[in-house]
Amino acid sequence: MFMKTNRAQTRARLMAGIATAAVTLTGVMASAETVRWARVADALTLDPHSQNEGPTHTLNHHIYETLVGRAVDGSLTEGLATEWGISEDDENVWVFQIREGVTFHDGTPMTAEDVVFSLDRARTPPSGMAALHAAVEEVTAVDDTTVHVRMSGPAPLYVQNLTNTFIMSKAWAEENGVETAPNFAAGEEAYSVRNTNGTGPYVMVERDPEVRTVLQAFDGHWADAPEVTEVIYTTISEAATRVAALLSGEVDIVQDVPVQDIARLEQTDGVRVVRGPENRNIFFSYDMSSETLASSDADDNPFAKPEVREAMSLAIDRNAIRQVVMRGESQPSAAPLPPFVNGWTEEMDAFGDPDLERAAELMAEAGYPDGFSVQLDCPNDRYLNDESICQALVGMLARIDIRVDLNAQTRSLHFPLIENWETDFYLLGWGVPTFDSQYVFDFLVHTREGSYGSFNGSRYSNPDLDAKIQSLSTMTDLEARDAMIAEIWEEVMEERIFLNVHNQVLAYAMRDDINLDVHPENQPRMTTVTFD
Repeated sequence: MFMKTNRAQTRARLMAGIATAAVTLTGVMASAETVRWARVADALTLDPHSQNEGPTHTLNHHIYETLVGRAVDGSLTEGLATEWGISEDDENVWVFQIREGVTFHDGTPMTAEDVVFSLDRARTPPSGMAALHAAVEEVTAVDDTTVHVRMSGPAPLYVQNLTNTFIMSKAWAEENGVETAPNFAAGEEAYSVRNTNGTGPYVMVERDPEVRTVLQAFDGHWADAPEVTEVIYTTISEAATRVAALLSGEVDIVQDVPVQDIARLEQTDGVRVVRGPENRNIFFSYDMSSETLASSDADDNPFAKPEVREAMSLAIDRNAIRQVVMRGESQPSAAPLPPFVNGWTEEMDAFGDPDLERAAELMAEAGYPDGFSVQLDCPNDRYLNDESICQALVGMLARIDIRVDLNAQTRSLHFPLIENWETDFYLLGWGVPTFDSQYVFDFLVHTREGSYGSFNGSRYSNPDLDAKIQSLSTMTDLEARDAMIAEIWEEVMEERIFLNVHNQVLAYAMRDDINLDVHPENQPRMTTVTFD
């Protein structure tokens, strides 16, 4: 037996500030429909655990499934688990009742053993999902439909970590030699990178990476059939070309609407634009720990000095980026987490006007009266106007004599620089699918060791802070836990590990007979599309 978690209370704590949104669901298929869906970049891999990355998860959510899902209003929904809760007999054990009658695309039944295999695979490095499961000690199948997850201590919020952890076939993985997730950062190739076998609502029938992926509705899926029976997913990196494809009727939905085109599209007949805030912030970070920087002319590491980090924070003009680069389509913020997330406060979010005079004084105090040079690594196909944001910062830092050489490239080359510690200074965007600050700490703040710190490109390391971060997983007193989160954030903000820019605001554009809500994690599901 187990106690069902009070999901209403948990959601109220974690979703503070999230706007209420309605999701339109379909119960029966109205007609066979093909949707041509375009966005700026493709999934980096089809392996369900290799990369913890937004576009990768978005495509994989159509092919694979998770134990629990996330609705557009931020609440948890049933997935491959129909019930979940903490065991009445042991507060360290989570119990999941697995949905019956589920089959993989190859026709084999899904059982609790597949769930055990998948969670073990996801929590084992080099899986990109490992930090989400760092507190898991053991996963066991009690019977074909019951799974126990033993934690290192009481972990009342663990279920929130499961919305992007996909379930795969143990037999298929063993047959194809992919029992462990391939190492994406090392460029490791594996059968699961280009082939799939999920339980999801769509089957992949055609795949040309970075060009086109075709999905067809899985007639053996356990849920009601979607109105969209075929999905043609197309990568169009050029902003103007994406918009032109929508206007010409070549595609039906554009997920990444260029900010400069939103107003025009809203005035265009036959086009519907839907907006909403994303659970993602955009920030810069830097190597704070190395003795020297590989790309700098300084004899030491300027980023290791608090005065330099403070000077940079006084040089950035977030409001100018919002108005000029983002055309008003962003939420400037000094806090490296979105307001959706438990732990966010208005005090963290606040920032002042640029103060170049004080910034110059700090640079001189740090020993750089004439500044220094450094390379900034930036993606050019991941976030809204990412390269333009980097270009804006280059100009802003030049005013305090930090001479920046911009290196902008595709995200498949950019992310490994962070994961392999091959960048001195970089831009990154970070979504928080758990809606809790621990997710940020586990991946971005904790010392890189074991399953922690996989995207801690700053090399920041603080053993005392690490211990506090690890304690969050098993704190049952939520008020005390919130106080610990605030304590951690106070130190992170004081250290200026992140130079935050803003929270992203999303816009989807589509044919005006299509209904699709903005998802807070920017993970639209074609199963939720309806037609007028």
